[in-house]
Order: sequence, then C-alpha cells, then structure tokens
Amino acid sequence: MGLTAVLTRAAARRPRVLLVTTPGGTAARLVAERELRSRDWPSASTPAGADLMLVAGPDCARLAPALDRLWRDMPRPCVRVRAVTADEVASVLDAGRTRLGVPGGPDGEGARARREEDTDDAEGGEHARPREAGPQDDAHEGEHDGSDVSDQEDSDADHAGDHGGHGHTGDHGGHGHGGHGHGDHGHGGMEMPGGLPMAGPGEDRDGLTLDRLHVPLGPFLADWPTGLTLRVVLQGDVVQRADLDEPAPDRPGDPFWSRPWIRAAAGEPVGVGEAARRRAAAHLDSLGRLLSVAGWPAEAVTARRLRDDLLDGAPASSVLPRVKRFARRVGRSRTLYWLTRGLGLLSAADARAAGVTGPAVRAAGGDVPARYRQWLGEVVDAVRQLDAAGHLDPAARESPRGRWDAERPPSAALALLLPRLLVGAELGAARLVVASLDPDPDELAAGRPGVARG
Repeated sequence: MGLTAVLTRAAARRPRVLLVTTPGGTAARLVAERELRSRDWPSASTPAGADLMLVAGPDCARLAPALDRLWRDMPRPCVRVRAVTADEVASVLDAGRTRLGVPGGPDGEGARARREEDTDDAEGGEHARPREAGPQDDAHEGEHDGSDVSDQEDSDADHAGDHGGHGHTGDHGGHGHGGHGHGDHGHGGMEMPGGLPMAGPGEDRDGLTLDRLHVPLGPFLADWPTGLTLRVVLQGDVVQRADLDEPAPDRPGDPFWSRPWIRAAAGEPVGVGEAARRRAAAHLDSLGRLLSVAGWPAEAVTARRLRDDLLDGAPASSVLPRVKRFARRVGRSRTLYWLTRGLGLLSAADARAAGVTGPAVRAAGGDVPARYRQWLGEVVDAVRQLDAAGHLDPAARESPRGRWDAERPPSAALALLLPRLLVGAELGAARLVVASLDPDPDELAAGRPGVARG
C-alpha cells in the first residue's frame, strides 16, 4: 500500500478539520463547532495541518481569493466542502470523510456537500507530499482537563503554563495567513510562504534600525472576526501602524446574534427572556474566542458549551450555577489578568466619541481585563433574566455589541477603533485587543462602511 493511501485512510477515520466561516455563516459555524466536538474530530488552526476544509456560510465573492489560498496551502490528499446552513453541517462532514476515504471515488451523499473544484494553477498544483503536522496543530491540547477548581491558587497554577506571551499569532496562526514568523530578514523583494513580503529595514520608536514587515491580519485567522482585515506594519514584534480594510457590505444582513433586536425593531413581539438568552450566548461566544487566543483552551471549551446549552433552550436553573462558576474562575484568574492588563486602553469618553455603545463603554478601566470582566458580569445578569416577562424594546435594551441600528451596526464602531488601539502593541497583544472588542462579522457585512466614524 502506498504512503498516500495510508495517509488518506488515516485521515478519513478522524480527519483534521479547518473550519472557515464566511459572513452570514454564524449559525452554521456554531453547529459545526458542536458537531466536531461530539465526533471528537480534531480542529486544525492552519491549512498545513488539515485534511478537510469546511466552509460554513454562503458564498462571498470578496473573500473567494483568500479561501482559494487556504485551499492551495492544504497538503494533498484533502477535501473541501461547504455548509451554507446549519442543517447541512452533519451531511457535508459525512460526505467529506467519505471522499477522503475513497480517493477518486464518487462523492458522498449530502444536501450541498460537494468537493469544490481545485483551483490549482502554476502557483500551486496537486501535492503528493505527506501531510506535515506542525507544532501549531493543537498547540495547547491537553494542557487543561476542563475540570472545575475550587481554589483560585489551583486555578492559576493550572492556568499559568497555558499563556504563550499574550497568545502570539505564531501560536494561533489562523489558517496560515498573518501568522507567519518574521525571523528571516533583509531579503528585499523575496516573499514568504502565503505571499507575504520579506521584512525590510526601518527605524523604530527608539531610533534603532529594525526590520519592518508588512503583515495582513485576516480575513481568515483562528478565533478572529471573519472577513476583517487589518494591515499592520511590524518592527520586531511591535505594531507601528495599523490600517483597516473597509469592504463594501456583501448583502442585506441578518446578523445571528442581533436577530431578536432586528425582529423587535420591525414590530415583531420578542420576549425579554429570549433577548437575554441570545445576549448571554453571544458574550460566551466572544469569551470563548478571547480565552482561546489567550491560551486557555479548557475554559474556551467551557464557554462554548455554556453558549450551546443556552442556544438549546436550557433553563436558568441548570445554567446559572455553571455560569457563576465559570465567571469566578475566569474573572479571578490572576494569570489572565497580569497577561492582559493595560492592553487596548479605551476610556469611556473616547469610546462614546467614536460612536461605541454596549459593554465596551461600560467596562470600567477600559483595558482587556475590564472588557472580559464586563462580559462575564453581563452573562450572569442575562442568565438571571431568562424567565423575564414582557416584550423587548430595542431602544431600551442593547444588543450584544451595543445599541442596535441597522444603518450603523454597533460592530462598525468597534472595528474602526482597532487601528488606533493596536499601535504600540506586540503582535500577540494585538490579537487579544481584537478579541476583547470582537466586532461581529455578520454586522460588518450588513452595515455601510465608514458610517461609525467620529
């Protein structure tokens, strides 16, 4: 039996899945994350470690070139499938595994499951090399057992080894784009893998001559707002400049996390408890992303399990005790606090001047710890309101990212803040700042660019 056949059969039994979400694909992404956990299929954070690419969400023309780059970077044999809706996730995963197990065989069954045509060209043809699992695959796997801890010292001791310098992009390389190292310098017009330019010399803030590297962060990074692209200039590991790409909206949007507020604004009766459930789940989704970037995977999984239970309609009586324990563990973690304190400082006055509403304005202290602690507090409060009576007034109760406005979604203001907040931050710290604001990709795709300025 040839090496390719051996690798293919091994991959088919338990494929490593690169989950990529397009704007409008939040519902499919949530189901995919749960499905992968239940099947115990490992997730891949980079194309080099993946056997199967699952695209969750509808087609997005402006992101198609970036998706094709990810596809070309995957070692062959591999399969690429798409689930446009949540209902299609299980069937396309089954079909993808079937095609991995039978090289050259017929496609498996599934509503929209299909192997998308390989876009190989002179830049990247079919690869016969064996897959090379790098150290970024499951970078923190096994460092936490996910069990509850009753003593904060124990929690911090378990937690201390999981943080790799603010979750540097090299550890969370995000599908191979924006996460390349920059240790090779001074090579003029040469390019690094993925099409990034090599570093060139420049003067840093201290007057030293350091290599300068232009790096796009996004549009597809692990635990990153899908579709968001920040173009940063690095000297060493420090962001010297950051510019935000402001793409035109893709389509009239229906942001998943803000649906209760959209429906209420249209005159549909929406219960206060339903809105509270969606707000709590949204904050837990954001916390899961931040904790993953910070290098605390066990608590990231806890956040996502709580999120899924809320979306499944679990009663407050079963969720509230677990949410409180989670909030205590994360909120009182000294390690997480010391690793993130002082990052992304944003005063309430500056936030309001930029048009920001929601938790980012209410976070006293204005840094990353203030924002994740604000989320934690609001999650507990929202779970307490799951049984609240009455109808949602969207003008009185904010959506998860802030006051809902279809013309100016709250995430637009959050995204426009990022370039200023990232300047002077180390690259890993920049990832944490983005995660602590967590603009919603669905809102960014639905809104008008630039409307939240000033």
